[in-house]
Amino acid sequence: MYPEETAAPAAPKDAILVVDDEVPMLEAFVACLSPYFDVTSATSARDADFILRKKAFKVVISDHLMPGGNGMSFLVRAREEYPKMNRILVTGYMKPEMLMRSVNEAALFRYLLKPVSFSELVKVVQEAASADGSKEG
Repeated sequence: MYPEETAAPAAPKDAILVVDDEVPMLEAFVACLSPYFDVTSATSARDADFILRKKAFKVVISDHLMPGGNGMSFLVRAREEYPKMNRILVTGYMKPEMLMRSVNEAALFRYLLKPVSFSELVKVVQEAASADGSKEG
């Protein structure tokens, strides 16, 4: 017999990677997503590239404009190297035609415009984590 207080182990959380050079924004995203996901964070595309080689992720969320490499280029590389991982771009400013080209080049699952509401962020990441990332769109 198991003691009553022994609960069944929680289902493992999907691993996600959040990339943003603005530490307060990154910390807010991590705090918002941590109850639902196994969250890893990076403050640059270079750090994110290194992390991706060490661990598998269901979803990567990246800011667009960062020093030392933009999020869009990072997500295009991520698409090529990890096609099953869904990609979400977060941006504060981008021309519509640039955005459409980016969506196609990186095969984004979705893009979010800043300011992003936390409820929207959680909902979109949950959808991306449960979607089949292997489909090319």
